[in-house]
Amino acid sequence: MKRRVVVTGLGAVTPIGNTAGEFWQEIKKGTVGIGPITRFDTADYKVKLAAEVKNFDPKTRMDARAARRMELFSQYAVAAAKEAFEDAALDMGREDEYRVGVIIGSGIGSLQVIEKECEKILTKGPEKVSPTMVPRMISNMAAGNVSIALGLKGKCTNVVTACASGSHCIGDAFRAVQYGDAEVMLAGGTEGCICPAGVAGFTNLTALSESTDPMQASIPFDKRRSGFVLGEGAGVIVLEELEHAKKRGARIYAELAGYGATGDAYHITSPSEDGSGAAKAMIYAMQEAGVQPEQIDYINAHGTGTHYNDLSETKAIRLAFGKAAENININSTKSMIGHLLGAAGAVEFVVCVKSIQENFVHQTVGSSQADEECNLNYTFGVPVQRKIEYAMTNSLGFGGHNASLLLKKYNDQGG
Repeated sequence: MKRRVVVTGLGAVTPIGNTAGEFWQEIKKGTVGIGPITRFDTADYKVKLAAEVKNFDPKTRMDARAARRMELFSQYAVAAAKEAFEDAALDMGREDEYRVGVIIGSGIGSLQVIEKECEKILTKGPEKVSPTMVPRMISNMAAGNVSIALGLKGKCTNVVTACASGSHCIGDAFRAVQYGDAEVMLAGGTEGCICPAGVAGFTNLTALSESTDPMQASIPFDKRRSGFVLGEGAGVIVLEELEHAKKRGARIYAELAGYGATGDAYHITSPSEDGSGAAKAMIYAMQEAGVQPEQIDYINAHGTGTHYNDLSETKAIRLAFGKAAENININSTKSMIGHLLGAAGAVEFVVCVKSIQENFVHQTVGSSQADEECNLNYTFGVPVQRKIEYAMTNSLGFGGHNASLLLKKYNDQGG
């Protein structure tokens, strides 16, 4: 039998707050974390804006010596994981260290290391390449560094599915707890690639907005939308088997009740035009949770602000929910923090948890002119207070990867 899984800890590093608490307070205010790129000179670049993490000092969030050996994406992951771990009040002295695991993914890893070391090859020769290039660069090092930092010896993996990485990591961690591979899992995603190669690559793919107005650069589902804004950060949550959580008196934020994952088998960057793949992921999540479309109150959409993504996701929601789609509040957190790539789904999962707790749906900030083809309630203008029993978050990744996670308000009576 599948075991019930609950959320007992939250951690986040984002462009509008370096803890989950700070992040949520700024979400409620409608704060936009987009601004001019400061990491490098953008004089020769068409794209001038990004959503950078601000005032992040790794030395205050982890061992300073260890931090110096980590790339930015790993530092973000460790900071968010430590916060989530502490928020869950986990005591490893009382836990079987082989029953607490980590699944944290990054869509890219460190482009910065690749840039720097390739420059050395070109200017100084291959013998000058750092021996730590590979372990600093590869995307699994976020999970590895979290495991080392917290002494977690259970299942330790990462899922790399581009912009769906964080959601798939949470989904796989959910399965690990459901089926007894672990009692507790730290799960989520991280990314830190606001650098020349990252910006140039996405720009030449025509994926990024070239707007110079921070308040209008990321406007998902708006008919004026022109692409996404590159963001960075991390989201990590603690998933725990229900009885284990109750036995140790843990605070329970919400219950994770369903997970759906599919592939489009269509195109390497564009989602399927009819939205069928993403729709099926949503349907699978609802089926696992045992709920009907009419019971879903809120969807945190993938909502990147690209023309095809938003159109395809709208079709997917209509396909999955039918007439019930009209009554759901939908929004895009990317309107405030840009697109965190492999971290996006995990950070948006944190938003769903807090939305359930406070019965609050944030507005899709900056979006105001509804696209005739994106004709659902995308919560333009102002936030909404409504009772939220069930919330869903969607993630769609290059390669046709779809993930949907379905959260419910925790009810100790079961069902």
